[in-house]
Amino acid sequence: MKKEKLSCESARKIHIVKALGFLGHLPTRNSEKEAWFLSPLRSETQASFKVSKILNCWYDHGLGKGGNCIDLICELSKVSVSGALEILAQVSTGNDKLSIREQNNSKESGIEIKKVQFIQHPALLQYLNKRKISRTVANTFCREVHYTINDKYGFSIGLKNNSEGWELRNIYFKSSSSPKDLTWIKNESQHLIVVEGMFDLLSFITIYPNLKREADFLILNSIAFTNKALVHFDQYNTIELYLDQDKAGRKATAFFLNQKPNCIDKSPFYKAEKDLNAWLMKTD
Repeated sequence: MKKEKLSCESARKIHIVKALGFLGHLPTRNSEKEAWFLSPLRSETQASFKVSKILNCWYDHGLGKGGNCIDLICELSKVSVSGALEILAQVSTGNDKLSIREQNNSKESGIEIKKVQFIQHPALLQYLNKRKISRTVANTFCREVHYTINDKYGFSIGLKNNSEGWELRNIYFKSSSSPKDLTWIKNESQHLIVVEGMFDLLSFITIYPNLKREADFLILNSIAFTNKALVHFDQYNTIELYLDQDKAGRKATAFFLNQKPNCIDKSPFYKAEKDLNAWLMKTD
């Protein structure tokens, strides 16, 4: 079936709450005038992503940026305006099982895991390829996770955390199942690698494949777990920090460096880019 073309004017009129719901992001708090979400653009544990229902615009307080529905899809899915219009055309014509009112009255945006297997779906493999991660590397640490969100079905690349929850990513979706926690991968090493998210981990292994079984790894999954991560540092001789180059990442790096003298900031390695995966995607 040929995809329906959508004008920018029509796309900007699509309710942002509806667009986010279509992509699996449901509000944690609602009122007549606004809705609050856990940011779909980054990991967090307290909702700081606001949607004005009156103006139909969004603002991410953690990033200090906002915009209209098209801006959000461009930022969330890393696509051009034309790509965002293709996605929003699906939102506009999609057969949503939940109306906006039903989404707003939902008690929580719970994700129910249905099936976990090795990554094999073509869409996920294409997504990995786009981010320069091989299927072999991804399957070493991650799985293909199928789930439902209020009866809507979805599947993503998943990284399991220490509390049996999953960090979930696909080209359109960034979320996590409960409970949210950090991920500690132990290989009985005295060398610890600390990264922020699953694609930082996968990028690191792509760049340094020999360290896959020679180092331990701590994936924060959220900057909010900075303090929680610190308690694991005492048992290591060397701790290398590969955190993001944004404000939150630099703040966490400075915190770790001040707390532990055996921490080493490795971000100058990719200083021209936001994070390890952005650097990897720029390489030939």
